[in-house]
Amino acid sequence: MSKRRLAREYALQTLYYYDTGKFSKDDSTMFVNGFYENLDEDTFAFCKDLALGAIANLPEIDKILALKAKNWAVDRMSAVDRSILRMATYEIAFSEDNAPIAAIIDEAIELAKKYSTENSGKFINGLLDQIKTERKNGN
Repeated sequence: MSKRRLAREYALQTLYYYDTGKFSKDDSTMFVNGFYENLDEDTFAFCKDLALGAIANLPEIDKILALKAKNWAVDRMSAVDRSILRMATYEIAFSEDNAPIAAIIDEAIELAKKYSTENSGKFINGLLDQIKTERKNGN
């Protein structure tokens, strides 16, 4: 497994815990207590950027999701799908990392296949395909 995929998996877990109320926005314990003990420094930094960046931009991210997800309220999406979408939307629209959009979408689909329902990959792909226009620099 690549280091970036591993970072995305841990960021997904963090966002899921945040979304389900196990962590608060200001709870720094999500980044201590051994939760990330097997990540090297670069992988941890990427994971932390994804998780904290998504949380910091949550109102804007949810606005984008609500606008693009016609007939789907953000709060009615499964917590796993919502967390994947928030992370990928952050990475597409707000992160300065500028990873290729195709890679971000592919990783999100793979996470959905692994952690969510049979149809989640298609749902996430369709939504992120619309969201990719939110990239500020157009890459």
